[in-house]
Amino acid sequence: MGTKAKKAMKKNMKRASTNKPSQGADFLPLEGGPARKLPEQKLPENTATVLYVSRIPHGFYEKEMEGYFGQFGTIKRLRVARNKKTGKSRHFGYIEFESPEVAKIVADTMHNYLLFEHLLQVHVVPPEQVHPRLWRGFSYRHKPLDYVQIERKRHDKERTLEEHKKLVERILKHDQKRRKRIEAAGIDYECPEIVGNIQPAPKKIKFDD
Repeated sequence: MGTKAKKAMKKNMKRASTNKPSQGADFLPLEGGPARKLPEQKLPENTATVLYVSRIPHGFYEKEMEGYFGQFGTIKRLRVARNKKTGKSRHFGYIEFESPEVAKIVADTMHNYLLFEHLLQVHVVPPEQVHPRLWRGFSYRHKPLDYVQIERKRHDKERTLEEHKKLVERILKHDQKRRKRIEAAGIDYECPEIVGNIQPAPKKIKFDD
């Protein structure tokens, strides 16, 4: 390296050491230009109001959840997932609050909260991930199925001759299996005969047109 190059390098080092950064700057200025302040970045606003709640214990349903979570703030809608056939709870659901701040507080407070020996799992659902048909057909007044009424209706329905014949054959077949199991067990027991007619009662006959 020549003498001129060494002198030029020393001048550049002195110039860099004497230059002080301007006040309020977010970084050191480059050579030949003043410092530039970076624009302030605004944090995205929290607009999520829907919560996903899982591991809901038995007996903690719509009315109980509305009364419990209503202590934090106003609830717009609440839905517990249920089986379409039986109406039983599937142990997860969704809650929508009016305020996104309340929804965030509930998620932070109630996540991993021990309730009836169940650790609740509460998560905020982003608005873009909320299904458009999430609240379709929701109702607080869920009426459970009456299995006794359903079974009574199935048992007392009018049957055709063919349906009644199949019913009697199924009963006789079941009776024969029961007799064989009793004989195989070495039990001396005489099973009573099934009393009935293969033909159904006239008022239960349904004639085909």
